[in-house]
Amino acid sequence: MATTVLVTGASGLLGRQVFERFKRSGCLTVGQGFSRPNPPTIIKADLEKPDDIKSLLDEAKPQIVIHCAANRFPDLCDKNPEKARRINVDATRTLAELTSSRNIFLVYISTDYVFPGLEGDAPYEADAETKAPNLYGRLKRDGELAVLEATKQNGMGVVVRVPVLYGTANDNSESAVNTLVDAVWKAQDENAGVKMDDWALRYPTNTEDVARVLRDIVIKYLRERGRIRELPKILQFSSEDRMTKYEICEKLAEILGLELKGMIRNKEGNDPNASVQRPYDTHLSTKALKELGIDLQTVNFVEWWRKHLGTHKK
Repeated sequence: MATTVLVTGASGLLGRQVFERFKRSGCLTVGQGFSRPNPPTIIKADLEKPDDIKSLLDEAKPQIVIHCAANRFPDLCDKNPEKARRINVDATRTLAELTSSRNIFLVYISTDYVFPGLEGDAPYEADAETKAPNLYGRLKRDGELAVLEATKQNGMGVVVRVPVLYGTANDNSESAVNTLVDAVWKAQDENAGVKMDDWALRYPTNTEDVARVLRDIVIKYLRERGRIRELPKILQFSSEDRMTKYEICEKLAEILGLELKGMIRNKEGNDPNASVQRPYDTHLSTKALKELGIDLQTVNFVEWWRKHLGTHKK
């Protein structure tokens, strides 16, 4: 009988790739969505409602759950903290408790923003102390703790931290990297005054690579189910491509054959008065994954965008 995999947030940037990767692997793959459901493959469920989560598991009957659904926009978390907590923490706790009680293997997608990102601190090992600089990071860390607590006895849960993601998107606004393509076009007006950060170091990672790694983690952990409690409970995956947002824009502009006439390089760092503080460098160490024998290869950033933008030029 085919293994059933449930992917939450299956209509989102990462969720779509994860859904497709497991489907291509021969698994019976079911998705969860809320604003963009597509039954019967993507079931509508409101993860803020515990009864919806229970019904979702009853209907899908998965052996594996990949929990991609989240409020992953720091500014939106700050604007509506209670709603962000309901999805990033409360829903995660409910899901973890229910999957654990049913012996379903749960993979929780977390973020590099759980770390402070102070100059000189990175790279961060998986067991390094977390001290998020903003609410989004704190909520995601609370979600991690909920998963680790709920799966402590049977070891049927693992946290996977990833950095800023990019990939094939329905809309550029789905990704903090993809949206920079729009910023590059806007900067063609020399009077646009597009202010772009050239301070914080980012490690943009492709969703296709993340989906492949998640599949490999699931295979590894379930093959070694007899000693699953001994395997690492927090893993980290990241590209080694290091660049600021301004440098990303430079690469995208070069691929598109454009100049950045209306873009202003901003090296000031965080505005101390801003409600959301961004870390300087949260580079994730992938040592634990490497020790498990997981393939850490990533696509070449420039080559991927050259291919992608070749068919998307205006």
